[in-house]
Amino acid sequence: AVYMCEVERHSPQVFQNQDKENLGHLKDPLPAAVGVTYELCAGIVDKPGLSIEEIAREEVLEECGYCVPAADLRKITSYRSGVGLTGSRHTIFYAEVTDQMKTGEGGGQPEEGELIQVVEIPLEDSMKFAFDESLPKTPGVILGFVWFQNNIAPNLPKK
Repeated sequence: AVYMCEVERHSPQVFQNQDKENLGHLKDPLPAAVGVTYELCAGIVDKPGLSIEEIAREEVLEECGYCVPAADLRKITSYRSGVGLTGSRHTIFYAEVTDQMKTGEGGGQPEEGELIQVVEIPLEDSMKFAFDESLPKTPGVILGFVWFQNNIAPNLPKK
């Protein structure tokens, strides 16, 4: 969706006077990177019998490579996203991870269309990153960084 929005912004003629069966052709396609965004680890709650925490635990392992016990996930809040389209509910959790919890590379499941690269943002750069409009990110990233700065960072030992 992000890529298609960028195509429309750069080449609106591709979408003019076209039907769903016959979209225009891009003579000079944009690089795939314009469709990549920074996101928090996420997944769909679609596994009957598993709690939302257990599903979140599986997603952290699959996407980031960390084995976090479900009991160690701290719920921050739930909110609605895409209210004009899907109205989906997002629940955001906080977990602390250590190098000892790293059991894999992460990266998601390419066969499911996932293209995930784990990115670590230094604490001192987190708010600059969160509000840098040149870096495409979801609102959940901003919410997570602001929550962390207000609730966890003040209690960390000073360097």
